[in-house]
Amino acid sequence: MRVASSTLYQQGLASMNMQQSSLLHIQQQLGTGRKVLNPSDDPVAATRALTTSQASAVNGQYATSRKQANIALGMGENTLSTVTTVTQNIQTLLVQAGDGTLSDVDRASLATALQGQYDQLLGLANADDGNGQYLFGGTMSGSPPFVQGGGGVQYVGNTEQQQFQVDVARQMPAGSNGRAVFQSVQGSAGYVLKGSGNTNTGTANTGNATYGQVSTTDPTNPLYGTALTLSFDDSSGTMQYTIKDASGTAVGGTPLNYSEPAQIAVAGITFTVKGTPQSGDTISMQPASQAGTDMFANLKSVIDALSKPTPAAADSANLSNTIATGIRQFSNSLDNVLTVRASVGSRMQELDALDTIGTNRDLSYSATLSSVQDLDYAAAITEYYQRQTALQGAQQSFMQIQGMNLFKYL
Repeated sequence: MRVASSTLYQQGLASMNMQQSSLLHIQQQLGTGRKVLNPSDDPVAATRALTTSQASAVNGQYATSRKQANIALGMGENTLSTVTTVTQNIQTLLVQAGDGTLSDVDRASLATALQGQYDQLLGLANADDGNGQYLFGGTMSGSPPFVQGGGGVQYVGNTEQQQFQVDVARQMPAGSNGRAVFQSVQGSAGYVLKGSGNTNTGTANTGNATYGQVSTTDPTNPLYGTALTLSFDDSSGTMQYTIKDASGTAVGGTPLNYSEPAQIAVAGITFTVKGTPQSGDTISMQPASQAGTDMFANLKSVIDALSKPTPAAADSANLSNTIATGIRQFSNSLDNVLTVRASVGSRMQELDALDTIGTNRDLSYSATLSSVQDLDYAAAITEYYQRQTALQGAQQSFMQIQGMNLFKYL
């Protein structure tokens, strides 16, 4: 068969181009360190590499969110730590205020000290992150969540919480709203006693009866958790007391004679009443969630009571009861703040665990990408020399073949 000289040239050129292309490809692999340079090299490997890279990028976003959430939680925890200290200081001052030997001047000094704690507590409630974002405003973090007005402090934030997507199926609240911190108590807080106003005139109790701290003895009692009122009456010629629920129905049977100290046991709670009450005086027994949960209002009530002189025994008794109520309320508030702090701490601990999982996931993604993309340098260098030798052989073969023509013998 006759082979044209042009065919020999074309075949020789094609062979050299093919070997040159193969050599260039392996050079690019060695230069980049990757064995898959184009999807056409290995479509399956290229798809796996793309999927793994995208998953790794998303995992990186989760890590960034966790970092931001950790910063926000850390700021909240630092503030709550100071809130805890202030609340404990308030409790200490309230115990001091309960000393019956204090003069009106001493109590006024304590009222001033408590006012300082009040102002500090309000400042902490309106703390921000340094960038104008308030920590306890919920999702309304652009303005102070607590404002003075209406005779007290009002919460103008909301109860929502900013959420961070910290993992595939985990959204984490990165803060605590102010109502949950400063205006709430835990469900297990029990009862709070209050010396109520006279049911007929609306004035304060006129007797000098005082109550001690209430204790929970039987939370399984059917009446436990019900708001009750203890009322004194001497219309029978003997001072008696009756306990009624919110509807006015007596829950303790017939009126009982009062003699101090009276040990009151009802609805699974107990407390002691001392002193001499007057007819119409009342003591309310309310679950903590119904007895005033606002730290600012509770503290303001005590400050106002301490600022007033106590010329009569009834005034001293009402002050003593107000302080006893305040001590109980701030004990509940401290428990609530500590519970919120525990929640913050558990979330920070969870973030640490998720960081560990995320780091391990990154290592897994890196290993997968390495197995799919990374070049085996020993095999690549060997192939490089093979391609180089093949190219040289193609070039030398072409030089010999192109010399095989009749023009050489003319």
